[in-house]
Order: sequence, then structure tokens, then C-alpha cells
Amino acid sequence: MRYYSTRNKNEAVSFAAAALAGLAPDGGLYVPEEIPQYPGAVKSSLGAMDYPDIAFETIRPWVEGEIPGSVLEEIVHSAYPFGAPLIEAGDRLVLELFHGPTAAFKDFGARFMARAFSYLRRGEGKPLRILVATSGDTGGAVADGFYGVEGITVTVLYPKGRVSPLQERQIAGLGGNISAIAVEGSFDDCQALVKQAFGDKDLKKRLELSSANSINISRLIPQAVYYAAAAGRAFAGIPDSDGEATPRTEGGKRKAQDRDDGRKAELFGIRPGVPVTFCVPSGNFGNLTAGLYAYKMGAPVARFIAATNINKTVPDYLESGIYEVRRSQATMSNAMDVGAPSNFERMAAHFSWEEMKRLILGAYVSDEETREAIIRVHSRWGYFLDPHSAVGWHAVDALAAAGRLTPGPLGVLSTAHPAKFAETVEKLAGPVPAPGSLKKAMERTVNSRTIPAELSALKECL
Repeated sequence: MRYYSTRNKNEAVSFAAAALAGLAPDGGLYVPEEIPQYPGAVKSSLGAMDYPDIAFETIRPWVEGEIPGSVLEEIVHSAYPFGAPLIEAGDRLVLELFHGPTAAFKDFGARFMARAFSYLRRGEGKPLRILVATSGDTGGAVADGFYGVEGITVTVLYPKGRVSPLQERQIAGLGGNISAIAVEGSFDDCQALVKQAFGDKDLKKRLELSSANSINISRLIPQAVYYAAAAGRAFAGIPDSDGEATPRTEGGKRKAQDRDDGRKAELFGIRPGVPVTFCVPSGNFGNLTAGLYAYKMGAPVARFIAATNINKTVPDYLESGIYEVRRSQATMSNAMDVGAPSNFERMAAHFSWEEMKRLILGAYVSDEETREAIIRVHSRWGYFLDPHSAVGWHAVDALAAAGRLTPGPLGVLSTAHPAKFAETVEKLAGPVPAPGSLKKAMERTVNSRTIPAELSALKECL
């Protein structure tokens, strides 16, 4: 498989080159020359396969010739001792992506990426510096994934005061080969600094830099796996049981089973043989791009819903065909506070506006609607939502009320455990049961350096 820049199709590179570079020399993002297809036997077996096996079959054609099958098998089994259960909650499905060590969907990409980099850089003498911007969960997942990996150091930039206390401890509490920088500004400022650093000739001479944001193709590809796994389960008509970290109160299952409105069967629950619709809480749009890759590979997906907070650049584009970058606005779903989503460039490389409009519904949600969704879902079904997942939940309700959704399986992606946002969620729905990994992280001490949103300040730190 070869990869080219979204801004220059004439110079294709290998997976290793694309992954280790992160960003193309011209500032574009790497995309595949073609999107591989699942073999028929794999496609028909997605509903019955174990998660690491689906990961192997999904990732294999993207890295073929560069990571041997035996090595890839070791990587996926090491990276994924956890999965992504598709569980029933209320009148729809929830794809829980928080059963990994940092309780966020970013674990799926970061853990594969760390192990792939370790293999691809075997025998290298010069250390690699990973530079990553985060609006919340990416930083913690990358820090955890690369912690202790020999020959690689990580610097995480995050917007000062705009991440939760737990997220800050996950980002800036490990030490070792992980360092953290709090930027006086927004996530967009952090992301701009990373891009400027990659384009700085002086830094390029002195450091070997790479990125671990979703601009990096090696972090994006493994995220396609959980879409394929969940789509296979939904199509087979077999939802998963609750996992250890499923945030459901005692009696929540009974509430979910004893609904008095009788709507589930006719609306968004499991319906064997019918492709699923995924509602994706979206900020930088890497997650949705990964879903589009799974769809193009042949996973049984009907369509997607792009659910944003008031940073609605892409929903407005889907409606009008005009793409207009805005300054990001701070919201309670902070990891989605992105006014210039970088992965939209990948989406536009693969799909025209007309194609996107047919495949993706856009919706945006206010903070007040987000709060109402958290309260309503817990009081009615005993299930906790974090603010980002609540954006997705309300988007489904709004589109259904407007008559824009058809009956069939519908899965809302729950991108982070609600205990990561306990300060917000507990005021609305009461105490949230926290996984052990989060309890341990809260014991860490924050160790970060604060800088203005200026390249000169970042260069001094590096």
C-alpha cells in the first residue's frame, strides 16, 4: 500500500514513511492510493470474530509488505486485551470505546501506533520526538501508549484550563519519556503550533519529529476496527453484554428491558440483516474518517451522523456545500471544541460534497441540550453519558424528531467514560462508577510547563 499527500498525488510513500513523518512535507495529510476491501469470508464473519482477529484483518492490507503478519498478530494482541462492546441502552445501541487504560477511544489508535513505531524504528540510533496537540483525550492515550517505549520521547501540548483535572493528570502525570506543555490558548492554537514546528527548518535539522494526532495515518487506521466489529455484531443481531467499565446503575438493565413506550423494536434497536447507522460525536473528525474507511472496506454500515457541539463547521458544510473555518468556542464537551477540523482534508480527498451529503447527516448540539441528555438518559434508563456522548445522543433525538432518520440499528459512539468528566456529570446524574485505571490516574501529580501560543516558546521547550 502506498500513501500520498492530500495536496500532492504525485509523490507516494510507504506506510512506514507516512507514519513516521506524520505530516507530509507540503503540509498535507497522508491518504491511501486506494482503500482495501475485506475478503468475502472476512466480511461475512465480522459478527462472530474476536476483536484482535478483526483488528488483524482490518489493518493487514494497509501495512502489507512492511509489518509481517506474525509481527502484526503480536501487535494487535498486545494492544487490545480489551474490546469495544456494542451494548443496548434505552431505545438504541451504544458503542463503548472506553474500556482501555485511559478510558477513551484514543486508546485504540495510540496503542497500535506505539507498537508499530517500535517495530518500524528497530535498529535506529537517533531518538524520535513525538509532538502531539490534544483537546483532552488524545494526550492521555498517547502518553500511556508510548510511556516507557525505548528511543521515543513524547511532548504533549494542551490548552491551559480547557481540559478536565483527570485529563490533565493523564497527560502530565507520567513523567519519564513523556513531557507536557500547557498552552495559553485554544486547541486550535496547540494544533497550529504543532504544524508550525513540523514546518520549521531549524527544528527539522536538530530533531527527528513525528506526530501522534489523528493527522497520523497509523493512528487512524486501527480506529476503523471498532466500526467493523460493531457493524458486524449489529448485522448479526448479537449485541454485547455489559463490560466491566459499562457505566450503568443497579437496575439500569431492568429499566432498559422494561420500557413502557415500546419503541425500541420499531426504531433504533438490533435488527438482524440491516446495516447500522453510527452517530459519531465529532471535533477533529479523525474518528468519523476512520468510520468512513471501515464503510469503504465493506463493513455493513448504512450511514453516519456527524454530531458536533456549537463548533459546527462540518454540519454547516454538509448543509450548504461551503466550508468555512471558524475560531473554536469553548463548551462543556471540550474535546470537540475544534473550529478547523484537520481531518476534513482527508474526507474531502475521498468524497465530494454530494457523496458526503448522501452518506453523512450533520447535527449540532448546545451545552443546555447536552446537559438535558445526560439527565434524561440516566433518569430514564440508568445509563451515564459523558458530555461528548451526550452530544451524539441528543443529535439522534433531534434528527429523529425532524423525520430525518429511518428505522434500523443505530449506535451512538461513547467516546469517553463519564467518570473522566465527573465534575460535570455528577452534578446532573449523581455519582459515576469509575474504572480502576481512572482512580489510579487521579493520584498522579501534574508536571507541566506553561507557554504562550508562540512557536518561539515551543522551540525553547523542545
